[in-house]
Amino acid sequence: MNLTQAFKIAIKSIAAKKARSALTMLGVIIGLAAVIILVSYAEGQNQQMRAYYESLGNNVINIQASSWDSKGISDKLYDYCLELDEYMLGVTPVVQMYNQTVIKYGAKTLDNYNTSWEESPQVVMGNQAFSLCNNFTLAKGRDISYLDVENYNQVCVLGSKMAQSLFNYVDPVGKSITINGVPFEVIGVYQEKDPNNMTGMDRYIVLPYTMNRVLNSSTQMDTFVGKAKDASSTTKAITMLKGFLQGAIPEGTGYYDVRTPNQWQEEGNEQIKMQQRFLGGIAAISLAVGGIGIMNIMLVTVTERTREIGIRKAIGAERKSIIAQFLIEACMICGIGGLFGIAVGYIGTLIVGKASFNLILLPSPGITVGAFLISVALGIGFGLYPAIKASGLQPVDALRAE
Repeated sequence: MNLTQAFKIAIKSIAAKKARSALTMLGVIIGLAAVIILVSYAEGQNQQMRAYYESLGNNVINIQASSWDSKGISDKLYDYCLELDEYMLGVTPVVQMYNQTVIKYGAKTLDNYNTSWEESPQVVMGNQAFSLCNNFTLAKGRDISYLDVENYNQVCVLGSKMAQSLFNYVDPVGKSITINGVPFEVIGVYQEKDPNNMTGMDRYIVLPYTMNRVLNSSTQMDTFVGKAKDASSTTKAITMLKGFLQGAIPEGTGYYDVRTPNQWQEEGNEQIKMQQRFLGGIAAISLAVGGIGIMNIMLVTVTERTREIGIRKAIGAERKSIIAQFLIEACMICGIGGLFGIAVGYIGTLIVGKASFNLILLPSPGITVGAFLISVALGIGFGLYPAIKASGLQPVDALRAE
């Protein structure tokens, strides 16, 4: 069979029924675009999550511990973490404000209960190792010092978003703000760390943890963040911390949890993979519907061209040439629909990426190639039955068709 001629016949057949061909392609276009957009959306979530964990830094250890029957577990845990200096570069308590937080500078007021998410302040207390352990970098001014903690100094360091919200273009260093009516001097500003505002780290206002007594009327701490020297030290420190906490908090008297962000990242990756499979499955339903539409149209085409098939078979055309002719036509419909579907998928992915993650998100080359191959496979899979049916027509019966 002459393939060039077969392609010409297929193009002529598709062009002769433009509206019908376009509607048939529409199912493939929508299905492929849905697959590309949904899978790319899940990949965008993955990128955002990776960026978040990268911002936390390497060899970070998160520790939570609380005891209901004994007092002072936080002090004992803190002291034990300091003893692990062979493995740890530093450790800091992480204490947050429990209640409503009102921040004021001049006429500007930010209230975590009534301010929008983008500007809602988060007051966090730590020590001189807070920046090291949480991977913050100073942009200007100085960081919290050991003496600030020991002397209960009313000082603070602002995240980049909080500095912008309160001071706009004015240099905050040396200025004073009030937190629930208590004055604090701004001694520094951190570099931007969370551009997508995913966790609000750029909205932090970091104070010495000894201010916990003043702002929360408490000295209890149940959350700590440590920074290990390397991956090997991280593993050893976690093992020793779990052993210490197991002995310090007997079963049924409290709880503890020691882990690295890497463990959360692995769990998050598994969830995203499950989501990708789920979203891909939903989109595959659209493709299946589009494929059924192709089969239906090809069956109609076979009926319309029954006489043509009879003539070709009467002059010696083999079954395989008839099958090839209809498969080529089905694949061309799906292939053209696939190209349009990829284009729509790219545009949709750009829109979704900007709207959801504020990222320039593009489908991966693998998704693009895979989408096109799927579209061609649809043509073969759903066009095969009509093609076989066409090739099985008897010449005499086909020639009688009107």
